[in-house]
Amino acid sequence: MASPAPRFPDEHEPDDEQPGLTIRPLSHADLDAILAGLEDDRDSLLAGTAADQPVVAVRVRATVGRSGASAQAAYRQRRAGELAGWLRGLPWRAAAALGAGTAAGLLAPRLGLLAPRLGLLVGALAAGVAGWALRFRPSPQARAWRRGAAGERRTARLLGRLERDGWAVLHDLAVPGSRANIDHLLIGPGGVFVIDSKRYTGRLSLAGDGSLWHGRYPMAPVLRAARFEADQAAQVLATPGVEVVPLVAVHGAQVPWGKLVVDGVPVVGARRLPGLLRGLPAVLGPERVAGLGDRARIRFRSAA
Repeated sequence: MASPAPRFPDEHEPDDEQPGLTIRPLSHADLDAILAGLEDDRDSLLAGTAADQPVVAVRVRATVGRSGASAQAAYRQRRAGELAGWLRGLPWRAAAALGAGTAAGLLAPRLGLLAPRLGLLVGALAAGVAGWALRFRPSPQARAWRRGAAGERRTARLLGRLERDGWAVLHDLAVPGSRANIDHLLIGPGGVFVIDSKRYTGRLSLAGDGSLWHGRYPMAPVLRAARFEADQAAQVLATPGVEVVPLVAVHGAQVPWGKLVVDGVPVVGARRLPGLLRGLPAVLGPERVAGLGDRARIRFRSAA
């Protein structure tokens, strides 16, 4: 019997594991080393090409899933549940707003604050303010899913620019045996990447022990989840000699140096992705890219 997939904590849970001190600005050489593993593997990865021939990019179509679909579905499901609960409490909310309006309309003239004839207007305004304060608003947790879906769609648009350069892009893939999903799977001349989209505000920072943080939340769970998803993608693709590299793309928040490697996972400002990936040395020939794209399209299913 296969062992169950490990559970990773939510990215905002405290993390007891101390990340290694492997933090440095990210360069093309860093990604190249992560991709190839050993330089001796480089020739075997250039499948279908001769050493003295240039690698010609071909446009590869390997669409599975829709970017941000599962995150958007989670937002709608959570919002629907919260709205149902809000509607159950609608009678007392309406009564509270009406009571606030009535009290304001009666008290203001009696206290000499306004003329009696303006009491009705004051009451209506008070009822409106109370109704606005008691209106339905999705919870922060629900809104986080909506922001996540928007971030994934933005990443998808950025990655779509690489298709003309021979990259295959797949979105929102289910991880077998787990509730996790892969935001983006990218296969192209520069290698195979699992990209996790994150949309934050503010900036990321490095702590004295070398760990990466977003505000008061450690990024270690996010990095572990990215490595887990890359490992699962490698198992699904089941292609010896091809390493799947995890990568975290950040929207909104400022990344130190714009790009860096933490615990073996590149963390990159999302807008830098197309240029960074396009500039990588070729490690996969066009036939290998097309074959891996077909394999991914067949073996993965949409998470939504």
